[in-house]
Amino acid sequence: MEKTALVLVAFSLAVAMAMPLVHSTTGDPKEVDEWLHKIQHAKQKMTRFHFYLHDTVAGQNVSAMRVAQSSITDKTPTLFGLTNMMDDPLTEGPELTSKQVGRAQGLNGLSGLNEMSVLIVMNLAFTSGEYNRSTLTILGRYGPSQTIQEMPIVGGSGVFRLAHGIASGRTYSRNATSGNAVVEFNIVAIHY
Repeated sequence: MEKTALVLVAFSLAVAMAMPLVHSTTGDPKEVDEWLHKIQHAKQKMTRFHFYLHDTVAGQNVSAMRVAQSSITDKTPTLFGLTNMMDDPLTEGPELTSKQVGRAQGLNGLSGLNEMSVLIVMNLAFTSGEYNRSTLTILGRYGPSQTIQEMPIVGGSGVFRLAHGIASGRTYSRNATSGNAVVEFNIVAIHY
């Protein structure tokens, strides 16, 4: 009897350790504490994404707009201080009509006085599939003169708690007249 109980305990422990960690759904502090305790024994995972961000600043269905500027914005060649808020769709393909996987919500500000650079602060809020209701947070510099932009992932929520990684973006298309753009993203996120 004693051996059977010991085997059952050992089996239960093995199953519990082998099961993948499930992200929090409630955000309850007690649940978060329990989750943090469990990750001490968890292995990190790597998740890769590929999607397109549609930044529409003019025309129908505008998803990004100017919300602030400095007193010198219009006097600088780089529009220093111009700040935009965005809620851009993320899609599987480059067409706006392709399947939507989430939204890029945040702000960007022109941060270079002498050279064009943009400070990006955004959450990638996933709205479908296994990552539904989870986010990745990006905080970094976007230098439009570079072909491929690399920005750090500094955190996340849901499945992506304690995430870090890299977001690489490149302009897929841009309308010089309207300013509307499609940016192709490749994401590598490390998380539990």
